[in-house]
This record gives sequence, structure tokens and C-alpha cells, in this order.
Amino acid sequence: MPKKLLKNISVLLFLFSGEQAFGQEKALKIMIPSIKNWNFVEEGRPLSFQLKASGGIDSAYVFSIEQGFVEGMKMDSFGNFEWTPKYELVERLAKERAFQIIFKVKNKAEETINQEVFLVVAHRNRTPNINELKPFYVRYNTNSTYQIAPESISDDDGDPIVFVPIPDQMPEGMRLTARGEFSWSPSITQFKKLREKSMFIPFYAEDQPAKSQAKGNLKVQVTQMDLPPELNVIPTINKINAAENQVINLSFYLSDPNGDDDIAVFDFVSNNPLIPKTALVKNAPTQYELQWKPGYDFVKDPADSTNFSVTFFVIDKTNLREEKTVSFSIKNTVNEAEKDAKLYDLYQTSLTKGWELLEQLKEKETELKRSYERAKRGRKNRSIINATFGATTGLSPVLSKTLERQRLISTIGGTSVLTISTLEATEVIGRSMKDIVERLNYVIEKKNEIQTKGDIFARDFALKSARRTPDFIKKVDAFADVMSLKGLVVLELDASYTPKNKPTDEVLKKTFRDFNEK
Repeated sequence: MPKKLLKNISVLLFLFSGEQAFGQEKALKIMIPSIKNWNFVEEGRPLSFQLKASGGIDSAYVFSIEQGFVEGMKMDSFGNFEWTPKYELVERLAKERAFQIIFKVKNKAEETINQEVFLVVAHRNRTPNINELKPFYVRYNTNSTYQIAPESISDDDGDPIVFVPIPDQMPEGMRLTARGEFSWSPSITQFKKLREKSMFIPFYAEDQPAKSQAKGNLKVQVTQMDLPPELNVIPTINKINAAENQVINLSFYLSDPNGDDDIAVFDFVSNNPLIPKTALVKNAPTQYELQWKPGYDFVKDPADSTNFSVTFFVIDKTNLREEKTVSFSIKNTVNEAEKDAKLYDLYQTSLTKGWELLEQLKEKETELKRSYERAKRGRKNRSIINATFGATTGLSPVLSKTLERQRLISTIGGTSVLTISTLEATEVIGRSMKDIVERLNYVIEKKNEIQTKGDIFARDFALKSARRTPDFIKKVDAFADVMSLKGLVVLELDASYTPKNKPTDEVLKKTFRDFNEK
């Protein structure tokens, strides 16, 4: 063969093999950002990133949020995601909260793939707010006190607040406690100056434990008014309605007209012994906080709720006492974590049953295909039919190693023996070809139906929130109906069938691609 022709053939083979390699398709997948903390954001701050995709038959990708959408989220078809989480999404005691989101990409070839991600939102502290303050009225030669009203100071995060003085901007002898109490006994000179002109005293309101500060100013004037001591509870309500596993948070501010050093004891008593003393936390000498979360076993079944009261009291060194009583009503609630675990087990068990049935049907499909092939090769297994002119006397298979395959055997005595050398893909002894084909078609049809319904079930209930809906149990029953086989006896399936492989989460993920592992 000429060298030029050989060279041309080699070039064609190379181009053909290269075209084949180039045409091999890669699986469609979503690529998440690789930068550190790409999915972490604080409340009130913007989060933005871009998802990309690769593989698939067509490269015209369209992105969307499949499940887990939260108000404020924006995502265009090109994979650009933007979100500024609102404040109060994360409780201040929880610090962080993870949001489960499932993104979806689709191309023009109708190929789709989902990607589960967790967006972590961190609590972001906000400084306290200081509203207009009432003036501080003082009198001469008297230790005057002024308590900053709780309604004048607020914190959007609900943090406890302590007050910090600015000593170099306060008149001599004036004191400011962490609870927000000013005390001052002005001298004659100070009193005269104050009578001529009012003064403004700057201070800081500092939230706990973040210790962010807001600056306020208190107007001080001359007056004859006196203020009694108080024990303030924030929020200012007499009854608290809560549920099991819900955090109960109360703040307490203590004061004493003789000075904060005169405070001896702050504690509480209750007619319910299940409230631990450790729930009362001391943030500052004059500021306490009740941090308590009744467990799921706090309300004993079958009661719907438990009612009790707690009395908080402060005692000074002279045994003078002030107290506040708060009533509590705790409602019996369902353990959501335990309920979610049971719903997930039901979700996983349903898909596991579907996977096991698919494995059994695959084996049955292989078995029926082999039977079908044996029927088509019927010419290799002869059948001999003894027949008379009037009636059939019987069926008698004969296997003879000494006779040739195409030899006819006959007998004498009024009967003739007909040797059938081929079945021509019509019958196997004892079983009809039509029966095999019908059962094979049923197995393939049922296998495809279970795969399709299983994919839909795995995708629709991949999130906890979806499984909590009433529709979940209905869909579980519907999926179970799909897995019921009308031909169980005809197919000769083993009710005690055990698959060769174990139904792990990884195996379920490969079978039902949208299956969400716990």
C-alpha cells in the first residue's frame, strides 16, 4: 500500500478517535465558590456569590432556588445570588443559624441537577437606643437619686443594658450605677450654680455581653422631688406565656437609695421546684438576668400546661425588702427534633424499600431475559411428541448423545413419533413464550415507575420543612402503593428477599439522586 495512502488513513483515524473523545459527555454538576467563608454572613450585611455549572449535553444553564427560599433572597438565571439577612433572624443567645438551601440548574437539553448548601447567618449586635430622658431634679444637702426609666433605653437585640459613667464630665460627688441610677448630694456652691443654669451629664448605655455603647445626656435641675427605691423587671409584664424548649429571658435592675453597696441579697422563690437556681445569672452587681429554657419533659403528660409563680426579691443590709411576682404558664409542646428524626426515618425507610424492590426487579429482569434467550435457542434442546392419528398419547422428551441432532426417530404400531428440532422462539417445555414476554414487560414497566416516583419523592421531601407538612404522610402512602406488585405470585418474587448490598445513604443517593442525607 502506498505510503501517502497510509498517511491519509492514519490522519482520518486520529481525527475520528479525537472526535469520539471530544464527544464524550461529562455529568452535569453545580460548582460552588471555593473561597473561604463564602456562605457566612452577619445580620444586616449583604451576601453575594455566583454559582457555576459544568458538563451536560448543553451549556446554556439556568439557575434557580429549588427549596429553602427565605424572604429577601434574589437569584438570577445566571447563578448570581444576593441576600441581606434581616435582623432578628438569629437569636442573640443562639449566635448563629444555618439555612438549608437547594439550588437547581437546568440546561436546554432538560438536564437538571440540585445542589444543597447551608448559608450560615451570624447574630450581629446593635448598639442600644437612648430616647428622651426626663430631667434629674436635685435638692440641697440631700442625697438625690434618679433612675433612668427602662422605657427610655431600648436594645433592638433584647440585650441587658448597664450604664457606664464618664467621670471627668461629672460633677464632684455624683455617682452613676451600672443599673442607671444617678445619685448626688450637691454642695452649696454646686447648688447655687445649678440654680442659675441647668447642666447636662453625659454617660454611656452599654449592652451585655457585647459591650457596644451609645452616648446619652441627662439634664440636671434643682427641685424638691424625691424618688423611692425600685426593683425593675424587663419586660414589664406580670405573666409570661411560653412553651417547652422556649428560652425565657428576664432582666432585673436593682437599686438602693443608700447606695448600691447597701444591697445584700437578690434571689427568687417559686412554688415549682423544677426551676434551677443557676437560671439566675449575675451580669453586674446591680443587674441580673433570668436565662431559663424548660425542657420537653417539664410539663407532665397528659397535662396541656403548667402554671406557677416566681417571686424575685432584693434585700439590703438593713433587711429592707422589695419584691416582684411574675406568673408563668408553660405549654406542653412536641419535641420537634424527635419528630423530625421520626419523619426522616420514614423518608429514608420508604426510599430504602423502593431501592430493595428495584434491586429485586433487576434480578428478576435478568432471570426472565435468560429464559427468553433459552427459548430462542430451542433448536438446541429437542422435544419429541408421540402422536397418533386420533389422539395424543403423551409427551416424552428424549435426550440421546449417540444420535445426530437432525435425525428423526419413528416407531411402529399405529403411532408416529414426530421430532421437533426447533422451537423457533415460541415455547419452552412447561412455559409459554408469551408468558415470559408479558412478565418481562411488567417488570421493566414497574421498575421504571418505581424509579420515577422515587426520584420525585426524594426531591419533594429533601428538606425538614417539606416533611413537616400534612402532605408528606399522604405521599408516603402513595409511594407505598406504587411499590405494591399485583403480580407478586406470578413473578415468583421472594417475600424474604435480602439484597446483596446494604442500603446505605450513599447507595440511596446513587439510586435517587435528590435523596438528602441526615
